Amino acid sequence: MSKAKKAEPKQQLLHLVVGGELEKGEDIIFKDLDSVDLVGLYPNYAAAHAVWKQKAQLTVDNAEMRYFVVHLHRLLNPDEDGE
Repeated sequence: MSKAKKAEPKQQLLHLVVGGELEKGEDIIFKDLDSVDLVGLYPNYAAAHAVWKQKAQLTVDNAEMRYFVVHLHRLLNPDEDGE
């Protein structure tokens, strides 16, 4: 009888979605850090991008409001490759 191999856990590529009103369109300087929208933490880029797109579409009428996807996995493990 052969033993089934355990599947290795898939690597998490953590992404953070964050947004808020910026002081100027060219620079990423938030007007008020207390009102920055920390949307959430996601296990991959696809999930983060879907939420980013939804939040960006909800605020399309506010030219100063911007949302971003932050690649946390690159900050946590800068030597590793990943999406």
